[in-house]
Amino acid sequence: MAEISIRIPEELKNEIEDFGLNPSVIVRDLLKKELREIAELKSIVSKSKLTEKDVEALSEKIEKSLTD
Repeated sequence: MAEISIRIPEELKNEIEDFGLNPSVIVRDLLKKELREIAELKSIVSKSKLTEKDVEALSEKIEKSLTD
């Protein structure tokens, strides 16, 4: 298995351990979840017939509706 090293604030590590959780397991599970979500989004986007211009127009409409 590959190994990576990350740094987190000591207080975050302590909070995780206070719940009896293993930081390595949490990070591994979060990475898996994130990768599944990215794969799902890629699958959705690959089937889209929208052009970049269409997406920009839709984005502007959504932004406008949120600010009204």
